[in-house]
Amino acid sequence: MEALHAPWRIEYILGPKHPDGGDASIFTTIAQSSDDEANNVIARGKTCFAVMNNFPYNGGHLLIVPYREVPDLVDLTDDELLELMQLCRRCQAALRETMNPAGFNIGLNLGQVAGAGIKEHLHLHVVPRWEGDTNFMPALGQTAIIPEAVTETAAKLRAALAQN
Repeated sequence: MEALHAPWRIEYILGPKHPDGGDASIFTTIAQSSDDEANNVIARGKTCFAVMNNFPYNGGHLLIVPYREVPDLVDLTDDELLELMQLCRRCQAALRETMNPAGFNIGLNLGQVAGAGIKEHLHLHVVPRWEGDTNFMPALGQTAIIPEAVTETAAKLRAALAQN
């Protein structure tokens, strides 16, 4: 059997989920940073921001994250919940414009048993999908093929979001 490698995933697997060694999640650290380009932040609102997933399931995979670190939807204020969905809609439109996907997976993993990698800080996944994007690589090799660098996709989406 031939080995297929996804070396970029090891950084996430082994890396700290709290980069400064404190209690703040990576999302809180990004939220408080002013370097949006380095962090692949593509849009900011009053209560939430959109950031590219550095360990994507598919090209264009992004996350909508409230600034406040909360683990569950019931912990969000009405304003945070509204902006979470409004920013999701804006990002979905930008992905459609820049990447022309055939569909989307949009969802939350709430709690460790539900697959949340950073369970203490709720985040909404927006994953563009194309016909035939599931092939033998993810099914057998457990490896995704990402056709464009995350930083390049972030720049395109940032520009599209700035126009709208």
